[in-house]
Amino acid sequence: MESMEIDTPEEIISDSGSSTEVDEDDDSDERALAASRQQPRLPATWAFSHRRTGRGASRRRLRQGLRVHYSSQTASPSRGFPDFRLRAPAATVVDSQSSSTEVSESEEERPAMQAAPVETVEPEPPMNPHLNNANDTHVQEGTDSNRSAEQPRSIQPPVLPHPPSYSEEGEGDTCSICFEAWTAAGDHRIAALRCGHLFGFTCIQRWLTAQRSAAKCPQCNKKAKRSDILLLYAPKLRAMDNSEHESLKKSLEEEQSLRRKAELESAQYKLKLQVVSNKYGQAQQELQELRAQMAPAGRGSAAVSYPSSSSLHCGPDRPKVPLYSFFDAVLVSQNGGCRVLSYCEALSGLLASQPSPHAALVPGWGVKKVSLANLKSSQYIPIHSNQIRGLCFSRKNDSLLLSAAQDCTIKLTSLLTSTVVQTYNAGKPVWSCCWCLDNTNYIYAGLSNGSVLVYDIRDTSMHVQELEPLRSRTPVASLCYIPKAASSSFPCGGLIAGSPGGGCFWEQVGESTYKPHMLPLEPGGCTDIQVDTESRHCLVTYRPGRFNPTLRCVLMALTRAPQEDLNQPPSCSCSPVQTFSAGTSCKFLTKNAIFNSPDGGGALVCAGDEASNSMMVWEAASGTLLQKLSADLPVLDITPFQVNGEHFLVALTEKMMKLYKWK
Repeated sequence: MESMEIDTPEEIISDSGSSTEVDEDDDSDERALAASRQQPRLPATWAFSHRRTGRGASRRRLRQGLRVHYSSQTASPSRGFPDFRLRAPAATVVDSQSSSTEVSESEEERPAMQAAPVETVEPEPPMNPHLNNANDTHVQEGTDSNRSAEQPRSIQPPVLPHPPSYSEEGEGDTCSICFEAWTAAGDHRIAALRCGHLFGFTCIQRWLTAQRSAAKCPQCNKKAKRSDILLLYAPKLRAMDNSEHESLKKSLEEEQSLRRKAELESAQYKLKLQVVSNKYGQAQQELQELRAQMAPAGRGSAAVSYPSSSSLHCGPDRPKVPLYSFFDAVLVSQNGGCRVLSYCEALSGLLASQPSPHAALVPGWGVKKVSLANLKSSQYIPIHSNQIRGLCFSRKNDSLLLSAAQDCTIKLTSLLTSTVVQTYNAGKPVWSCCWCLDNTNYIYAGLSNGSVLVYDIRDTSMHVQELEPLRSRTPVASLCYIPKAASSSFPCGGLIAGSPGGGCFWEQVGESTYKPHMLPLEPGGCTDIQVDTESRHCLVTYRPGRFNPTLRCVLMALTRAPQEDLNQPPSCSCSPVQTFSAGTSCKFLTKNAIFNSPDGGGALVCAGDEASNSMMVWEAASGTLLQKLSADLPVLDITPFQVNGEHFLVALTEKMMKLYKWK
């Protein structure tokens, strides 16, 4: 068996893929010279994988690539030569035209080749070629004519590691420059540019430093500089997608706007329907009167009497004759000082507040009774030591008068005995008062600091509850109670408190539980709020201001929003229906009035005009001015009442009462 010898142990086998072919029949001189060198033989563990380059060819080519394979995986052998295995790259296909290194092969060395370690990645037929390295790098390859041609085998490409993948959840936690997660502290802490994009601090600092004056944001290409870097102190930064929430919020606002508009139109149509119904009832009554007048005349009589033209309307809104006409005037105080007015149905009389006519003997303030039987002032009743700001009677018709004054007290006075039966000290000047219409055992007092005190007349010591103001601490100029009613638009009952700082509706949820609802009123101009309990409309008075030079009375419809959440009760509010303009002056806090028309033609609005010393009457549904009644002095309070089937309207000035009768 021929042995294959190498020239020097230190010689490195070339793997360039180029070779020079030599004849298989070398002369014996070269063989003898190679054998005389007595160089160490190559170990049997050397193996070269090869491929046949052509049919019947006696030459084989070495595959490109040299790979070292150690017999032990932990350490390389200390002696001998390492085991090599020549392999071609996975993507390289050996062409028959390319150059190759020729090696000689012998059948006798095949068992030794089988003993060599073979990789399990890609098994190949064991071969044991001998390398015969002469002075040059030419290698001779022996032929094996008895061996069939070997088919080439495909080599599987190596599996490359995939690049690190970033999930959608982690994309917002990595720096877009180094693709590493930023930290809450340290050099790679989260930082931002003025454009809003986030990076690691060291990454964006190096980025801007490298670009110098032409530095830009790596994401949006906006100009940036090192001073624009802002450190964010956030342990964990995550932006929540609230686009759907904002869209739903915008839809909700649009829906609420449409709902308020629909409620406003509904309130206007209700007023118009009430006017039409009343006119229809009046027309039916007139028709019955005409039929009654036509019956005695008989069929053949052509004389038919019709109602006079003075009783018919010339239009849908304005009548031909005045609604009210002057009836009488009653002197209350010679020196003036009258402020508020109230009507007592049980005694069929009017009461007006005034200072004591005999201040030297009986100082203080009280009320003057005016009998409607003869329209003469009859008696003065002293009650408070300072000016009276509010008077109110209960629905029990027990002649019990509730009064509030600047002497920090509210008092209950019996007009049957003309004596004070109960006194409560509020601690602050009291500006207004009213009774609870759902439970007459409770009374309310509005203080100068914006609070409302709740009293129980069965408890004579002090108040049982205090309703503190939600916004400004301005005096509560007016208090009105709305009773509960089976109304779809506004079924709840409670207290409406009006002050220059705004209005608030205190809904009575339980016997001692009140829920506040701020009313959308104009701030800084409200002087009075009056309520029509039947139509559930309120009349808000605004004094002249910078943008509105006249006194305005705004008719507002109370509404209740539908319940959107089971855990949150519905909210109450109001919306304007009509606006009435009076005069350009408002030195006094005039108390205006809203009430039903005596003929059933809808609601009427009445307000005082200080500039012309008169009282103006409007139709609430259409906003048409129906009448202007002269009062000779500024009107301070207005009260409608009914006696013996006749309707009156009384206006209080500083000295007297002016009575007007409905025709």
